[in-house]
Formats: sequence, structure tokens, C-alpha cells
Amino acid sequence: MTRHRGMDTSRPVRLALIGAGVIGRKHLETIAAEPSAELVAIADPAPGTPDLATANDVPCFTDAAELLAATGPDGVVIATPTEYHLEPVLAALAAGAHVLVEKPITATDAEAAEVVAAAEQAGRHVLVGQHRRHNPVLSRAREVLNDGSIGDLVTVNGHWTLLKEGRGYWNPDWRKRRGAGPVLTNLIHEFDTLRHLCGEIASVQAEITNSVRGWEKEDAAAIVLTFASGAIGTFTLSDATPSPWAWELATGENPAFPPSFRNTHRFNGTLGALEFPDLAIWRYATDPGWHFPLECQPIAVEQSDAYARQCAHFCAVVRGQADPLVSAADGARSLRAVTAVFEAAETGRRVTL
Repeated sequence: MTRHRGMDTSRPVRLALIGAGVIGRKHLETIAAEPSAELVAIADPAPGTPDLATANDVPCFTDAAELLAATGPDGVVIATPTEYHLEPVLAALAAGAHVLVEKPITATDAEAAEVVAAAEQAGRHVLVGQHRRHNPVLSRAREVLNDGSIGDLVTVNGHWTLLKEGRGYWNPDWRKRRGAGPVLTNLIHEFDTLRHLCGEIASVQAEITNSVRGWEKEDAAAIVLTFASGAIGTFTLSDATPSPWAWELATGENPAFPPSFRNTHRFNGTLGALEFPDLAIWRYATDPGWHFPLECQPIAVEQSDAYARQCAHFCAVVRGQADPLVSAADGARSLRAVTAVFEAAETGRRVTL
């Protein structure tokens, strides 16, 4: 999409929030802290929304259409449950607003294609909330993998294994359905990360199970990947097992989760290996070969809040000062890789993307 003419930069970007749950409230924090943004309204039918709106000194609405008609925002942040992404995204585009929608872009590939087409027709941008793309650790890892430091990538191994429990997390019925399982909710982040670091995913094989809780949603998945580069990888996913190997614990980016600072990914190349997200390169100190010692080379990266950087980026896109880091089309490709996990598990076959 050609970058549109920017808005008047002398005033803040007027942003509205649709969906005021856990992640929606995180967006509220980042909007409040962003100098170039101004919150103008919140929409959510939940009983606590009026109090939240009052606390933020903005009007409250029960649905997206009402909010859009009344406030005409420059941009809309959509943080509803995944199965309710499509309608407010299309409504916001029709109202002339740019959109930042939480990952995954939609619940299905067909819906994602509809969003891509609608954004193009409206001449507006849809950004997908893959906030990790704004983390300096990810940018530095991408540089290492692309600058030859570990040679040609051969294999990748990743983990996201965490116990989701407590604080009434499973009380809402929608969290027990497939759309709220770890494949669509958490693996979407992991696949976006892998695509950003390793290039496009070429094929997927998978096994999934719901044997722990017995709900519609899956409890775990084991996945084999091939990449367009020729590299191969594995990924282990579960929201039903305690472990220190999950991005949230490894990075400490979310204060709600006690950090473990244990690496979750290993990238193995022809000249060395990279641990991630606590970046360290392992290479032979002298001659190559298993009889010789390896040395570890830590890589220092200055940390910053990825959500804050994402919000600032969204405002820059709305103003016409930047192109989306994660566009609708990009988000659709990550979603297709994730839905291929279900397809591969259900058919018992490799799915080529």
C-alpha cells in the first residue's frame, strides 16, 4: 500500500480502544504514556467498562459502531477476543480510521484475506499487534542471523511451555474454545518471531492434544517446521505445564509473570549457535570440531518497552511518517502458518505453505 498523506502533526493522534480486557488495559497504559497520542473513547460491553472510561476521562460505548460514529478517531486499537476481531476492524476501516488489531489478525484465513482487501480498498493501514517485533532483542537477533556470525542457519528449536492457571483465568467460556487455545493465542507470536528471524515457513507437520483438560481448545502441540531457506526446526507448545521456558518468563517484559531468564530458542548454524532471547553466540575458540573448546560471546542489548514502541510506531503510521512493521498481509501470513498446525494435526500430513 502506498503511504497516505500524513495528518496534522501539531495535534495528538486521536486513538480509541475497542476491547478493554487484560490486553486492552495494557494498551490504555501505553496510550496514556505516549506523548503523540490522545485517548478519545473506549468500547466494551463488560460491566466494568464505564468505571474504566471514567478513570481515563473519556466516553464509554457498548459497541464499535456507536464509538466510531460519535468520536471519529484517527486510529483504533482493537483488543477483543480473536473471534470478534473482524467486525470492528472492518467498521473502523469503513469509518476512515487506521487500525492496530491484537494478534492474531483474525480467527480464520478467510477473514484475514477480507481484512487485507478492505484495508487496501479503504486506503488505510491495519497493523497487527505482534509487539515483540518492537523489542530490540529481536532486532539484534535478526542482525546476528543475517550477518554470518553463525554461518548458514541449519536448525531451530523453540519452546513456549507455561501453566495458565489462577485468578479465574478459565472462568470465561470463550477461553475454553479453540480460538483461545495456545496455538492461536501464543504460537502466533512464536511463528511471527520465527518468520521475522529465519524467513518464511515453507511447511508444517504437527500433533496436538487436549487430553489434560478435555476442553475444545488444545493443551499442547508438537511441531516440525521447514523454512524456505532450507533450515528445519521444532517447536513445543503447551499452556498446561509449569516450566521456565516461555517468552514472558525469559524476558521479564510483563511484571505479572515472575521472570526465569531462561532461554527459549536455540538457532544452530554452520559456524556457531545463538541462544535467544538472552543473546549469546557459541563458536569454536580455535579450530572447528567437537574435540576443541567452544567459547560463549554474550551480546549486550539495551532493553525498552516493546508495547510503548509499538504505540509510538502506530502513531507514526497514522501520521504518514512510517510504514507498518507488521502489516495486515504480514499478519495473515503468520496466521496461515498457525492454522496449518491444526490442518496438519487433523490430516496427519505435512502442510505446504
